[in-house]
Amino acid sequence: MAERSDRAPARWRRPFLRWLDGVEAGWAVPLLIACFVAIWTLYLAIAYAGGGLHPDTLEAWTLGRDFAWGYAKHPPLMGWVAAAWTSVFPPSDWSLQLMAMANAGLALFFVDLISRQFVTGHKRILVLLLLMLTPAYQFHAQRFNANAVLLATWPLATWCFLRAFETRGSLWAIAVGCTTALAMVGKYYSIFLVASFAFAALAHPARRAYFTSASPWISVGTGLVALSPHVHWLATTGASSFSYALAHANGSAASSLGEARNFLLGLVAAMGVSAVLWVLIAGTRLKQLPADFAAMSPGLRLLFYVAIGTIVLPVLTSLAMGTDLPSLWALQGLFLFVILVVCGARYPIERFHTVNVTAIVAGAALAAVLVAAPIHALYRNDRGYEEGRNLYAQAARELTRQWRELTGEPLSAVSGDGSLAFATAFYSPDHPNNARPFEYEATWGLPRKTLPDRDWAALCFRDQESCIRWMGWVSPRVGHLVRREFTVRASLWGRPGLAREVVVLMALPQGSPVPASAADDFSASRRGSE
Repeated sequence: MAERSDRAPARWRRPFLRWLDGVEAGWAVPLLIACFVAIWTLYLAIAYAGGGLHPDTLEAWTLGRDFAWGYAKHPPLMGWVAAAWTSVFPPSDWSLQLMAMANAGLALFFVDLISRQFVTGHKRILVLLLLMLTPAYQFHAQRFNANAVLLATWPLATWCFLRAFETRGSLWAIAVGCTTALAMVGKYYSIFLVASFAFAALAHPARRAYFTSASPWISVGTGLVALSPHVHWLATTGASSFSYALAHANGSAASSLGEARNFLLGLVAAMGVSAVLWVLIAGTRLKQLPADFAAMSPGLRLLFYVAIGTIVLPVLTSLAMGTDLPSLWALQGLFLFVILVVCGARYPIERFHTVNVTAIVAGAALAAVLVAAPIHALYRNDRGYEEGRNLYAQAARELTRQWRELTGEPLSAVSGDGSLAFATAFYSPDHPNNARPFEYEATWGLPRKTLPDRDWAALCFRDQESCIRWMGWVSPRVGHLVRREFTVRASLWGRPGLAREVVVLMALPQGSPVPASAADDFSASRRGSE
């Protein structure tokens, strides 16, 4: 059937085949990626209409407002990217949703740079289509955070490493150092990619030629130089982001085994749809897998060792140190296995199959936009989110209104619940600076800042017990506090939704009058309400 269809394709297939003809001409892959970014940005705009941005994305934007070589919880790359993006685009929901999907699109472009070293034509497209059927480039990517930035940095660093190993040229060696450093300032988990490069180079038959050249040593030196500003920041600020990363360690042997099992099962599940489709495409040709593996090209063999390292090394580390190991930490490495499977197959893949997978990808995307997104938006408007993101904008605007009513000045700093504070910094028309979410610092192991006496506000949802306890702790330590409560309600396309109560503390600026009706003692009021 596949061969017959390629010889005499149905009318609906012909536009797809003309598109596949444009792969080597240079326009088919960019068109695919642009369509992917556009349709999934539209999905986010509909699914989260009235829903607000994810707290991780708000955190990235907040951190990026102040350039630094590191931040309290995370390495700095996600903040840098958000700052660069909003220097061009406005800080709005659609803008940061587009940023998240543009990052995913850039990741797919870098994956194609690797694929084109091994295959030509529509096989390059097939690699991208199979990846688009994993959750990594849509649902994982939408939460733009320290994990999501690795979607682009890992394939970029891998491409540079493959080129450096093959050519042993100085420029490619420098590129490896720079891109691996970029991955490291994205998330420290990238140490497993760096270690996998070393493992792959040692396992490869051409290791002697590589290690006796200057290439690996140039890469190491360049990487250390590129990382030195962040290392200096760690050394001079208490290495809080490193301490936060280590807080995931010290589990038991039993929990480590469970983490490793769930890690592997999660990755298998993420690849499930793509794997089933590949089995259907390959059919009886799957029995050629051992022969294809034995005949693997040197470049693919190097990539195979890198792929193995990115799975085995985290598992071994988790078992040895008792660390957490969610599978989402490794989703950015799925491209390695898809490239190996598709590019390692020595038999030709009929364009019939690539067109079919294209139709499946397009159909799934359209169904997501036209059906799933509106249903999700309506459901969340009524049921809400645990973190309350569909109430962020309302809470931020009401706090700002009350602050200006009391002080006549813009709100300059906000704290309280971490997610609400990030949201207020973003959604408030005053865009206040974010003061660290003090109530969580003890559990994070981060240094506690001295709480300012004046000119800040904090807010929590009434049902957030830990945040309310923090308010009870902070109230007797800071004077001139005003406590208020108000209710905010979600709304979607004119339809009222879930409501929640918000508790606010306002430490008024010097000279601001404190209304007698508002200047109650927080702890006494809290006891009275219990």
